[in-house]
Amino acid sequence: MMQDAKRDLDKALSHLDSEFSKLQMGRANPSLVEWIMIEQYGSMQAIKNIASVNILDTQTLSIAPWDKSIVHAIAKAITDAGVGLNPQTQADSVLIRIPPMTEERRKEMVKVVKKFTEEGKVSVRNVRGDYIKKIKRQETEKEISEDVAQGLEKDLQKLIDEANKTVEETAKKKEADVMKV
Repeated sequence: MMQDAKRDLDKALSHLDSEFSKLQMGRANPSLVEWIMIEQYGSMQAIKNIASVNILDTQTLSIAPWDKSIVHAIAKAITDAGVGLNPQTQADSVLIRIPPMTEERRKEMVKVVKKFTEEGKVSVRNVRGDYIKKIKRQETEKEISEDVAQGLEKDLQKLIDEANKTVEETAKKKEADVMKV
């Protein structure tokens, strides 16, 4: 059961990392746009599934779709995604210049980091709640003894404390990264 709890906590932490990677830090990074969905051939596809996303320099991303007819659809989807990027279409690709971070933008990003951090903590609490319920259920159904249940709860709490510490450390690193000029 503790391996399952650890796996679920790892999922919550990796989700937090992926959310942090989507934040614009004034540097070109494919994760800023590769998750944006575009309709192609009647279904929604992530940019990373229909195009190659490359870093041209520290401030420029290039998106080269495999089907050149969707260049304008990609540019429109990026604009509509509300990520604060202004795509420019070329003949067969989309260029995105990443604007430098202003002090005001950095403060906005810190707020977003805090929001993601809180969501990460909620995910950890939800995992804790789920596994506490499982332990209690097993105890009431006499599958495990009271002593074993208490031991499992202590082990679970150690995992939870570790996960919360990781969330806090990751958030502090990201905040420092955001505020670094």
